[in-house]
Amino acid sequence: MTDTAACPACVGMPEAPLKQAAAKGTDQIVLSLPGIHCVSCINGVERALSGMEGVASARVNLSMKRVTVGTSSPIAPEALIDTLELAGFEARVLDTSLLDVGTDTYGRGLLTRIAISGFAMMNVMLLSVAVWSGAVGATQHLFHIISASIAIPAVIYAGQPFFQNAWRALSARKLNMDVPISLAIVLAAAMSLYETFVGGAQVYFDAAVSLTFFLLIGRYLDYRSRKAAASAAAQLSALEVPRVMRLTDGARQMVDFADLTVGDLIQVLPGGRIPVDGVVAEGTSQIDRSLLTGESKPIAARTGAAVTAGEVNMTGPLTIRATTVGSDTTLRKMVTMVDQAEAVRNRYTAIADRAAAVYAPVVHLLALAAFIAWLAYSGDARLSLNIAVATLIITCPCALGLAVPAVSTTAAGRLFRAGLLVKDGTALERLAEVDTVVFDKTGTLTMPAAARDALDGKAQSIALALTRNATHPVSQAIAASLDGVMPANLTDQKEHSGKGLSANYEGQIVRLGSGVWLGMKPGTYLQIGSETPQKITLQSELREGARDLVTAWQNAGLNVHLVSGDEIEETSRVAEALGIANWKAATRPEEKVSYINALNDAGLKVLMVGDGLNDTGALAAAHASLSPATAADASRAASDIVLLNDSLTPLIELPLVARKARKLVMQNFAISAAYNAVAIPIALAGFATPLLAAIAMSTSSITVLLNALRLRGRV
Repeated sequence: MTDTAACPACVGMPEAPLKQAAAKGTDQIVLSLPGIHCVSCINGVERALSGMEGVASARVNLSMKRVTVGTSSPIAPEALIDTLELAGFEARVLDTSLLDVGTDTYGRGLLTRIAISGFAMMNVMLLSVAVWSGAVGATQHLFHIISASIAIPAVIYAGQPFFQNAWRALSARKLNMDVPISLAIVLAAAMSLYETFVGGAQVYFDAAVSLTFFLLIGRYLDYRSRKAAASAAAQLSALEVPRVMRLTDGARQMVDFADLTVGDLIQVLPGGRIPVDGVVAEGTSQIDRSLLTGESKPIAARTGAAVTAGEVNMTGPLTIRATTVGSDTTLRKMVTMVDQAEAVRNRYTAIADRAAAVYAPVVHLLALAAFIAWLAYSGDARLSLNIAVATLIITCPCALGLAVPAVSTTAAGRLFRAGLLVKDGTALERLAEVDTVVFDKTGTLTMPAAARDALDGKAQSIALALTRNATHPVSQAIAASLDGVMPANLTDQKEHSGKGLSANYEGQIVRLGSGVWLGMKPGTYLQIGSETPQKITLQSELREGARDLVTAWQNAGLNVHLVSGDEIEETSRVAEALGIANWKAATRPEEKVSYINALNDAGLKVLMVGDGLNDTGALAAAHASLSPATAADASRAASDIVLLNDSLTPLIELPLVARKARKLVMQNFAISAAYNAVAIPIALAGFATPLLAAIAMSTSSITVLLNALRLRGRV
């Protein structure tokens, strides 16, 4: 039998979508890999795909059992599948918009096999007790035949997860972790059949079926622990809406999410989840963003308000005009970022990869050496084969292969639930090394508020037109203060990094930005043509959680700096309010980069926290970087981590989680090393039966996974 669906995140595409994907020559193809389960599988898949013409990159996500293939030229999905099958891996194309994270076919299949092998084990054990109690002659032979009739079918069916993966590897002339496991099970069963046919006194059916049973338990607990680690990408995928209500000329029609286009009107009833990014065209309601951002407080939504895919409409019906759909929505981009982050290698993973890569040839040589040595010493082929089988099993480095993925996935899941999106797979490792933090001020530690009274009517309409689509917090504050004003018609709008905004208004150049840019004193001004710039009064308030964050990070041993493009008076006021001794004001974008580089040159590991377009260079120069969700697109792209809600409170535990994650990774390596140092000599010395070897191997893997799950508790 073969499982038709092998993991909860894997749903295959029919033939038509395959042809469509090939015809489009897409830049990215996602394949389901239902049979992968270890580091050797990851290496094998990525090596096979990377050698293909037209493949730019291949990233395997073990938690979701899929590979994302980046293509530099059009390539048919069938070609990728054929290559993987030749390498010994089953593969199917995925339509990621139709993933059903609720299906658990793989888990149910493992439970079924555990039940069958467990039932067979109990019955064979009962028959073995009769033999051990003194049954001889014809009675003993009959019990052996009955044991064989129970054990052999059970092993053939229950051992399929191991046999299938081993056969694919051998067909591709390669070795993986399931080859020695399968060899051990087959040898135990084959030895027992031989003894039964020749009328021998010793059979090992109980060992074969017990070995299968315990190995399946270990694999199932591995699978359940991975699910408990809660892949953030899977959680985000679960927020997507497969079917939506579209309004066309006033008529309602239920359509697939994939059929939506920009500009469509979509009706979302109370309790429904918003499927696209858009603006409210009609209706008022309260929006729950908690599952997406971690914020528990609902926000008001009315005509003109922006909404994001994944949010929940709570109190009233809304009609939403889609501004982005499909893979361009904020939610889908977040899914992609997290999926990529979970698949990225870091230094620790590379160590585990290298150790696991040498596993197969070394363990086979060890088992062969044990067989030859014991055969020469004892002359007992049965005993020698038993020891060789135990060696094959007990040396499986599953714990080593799980050391990093288990911790990184658990840490990313914990941070996501707190409202932090980890974009880069190496981010946590680098964050654990950080000793210095540099904050931008406006939009990061403070939120500005603007007063409209200083501007005349025309200036207000121009200011609103300039700022309503800008991402900088000052621009957003000005736009918010001008609610109800009719925006002017502007052309040729531009954003100037670290300076401000400009556009053309009725043949005149209008500019809104810093006083230095406009030749005035420090502050924010609006200039229309050659007229004298009008000052816009701004007041900044500390962002929620700012004081607690700075205090907590200082108590954690981090040296906190404040670098701002704002004037000296305002920057010093904020620095004093937050207890930050190291601060610098009136800083241009290139000066922020120089500031970060100077700290780097001093041997410090710097975390940069910023949100503006003028912070992008500093974010890229830092050892690690973080931006709020309201940051400019370029800033979010340059950041390792994105804060999804308005409060800074979730950031308090970030360095603590990163440090504990590093500590747990090192502990997992130590557990794996200790296990092998103890278990291998025991197996070679003949003190471990195949059954005990299976229990020991499963226990080491479970120990590593449980150790990783400690991240879900207090840090």
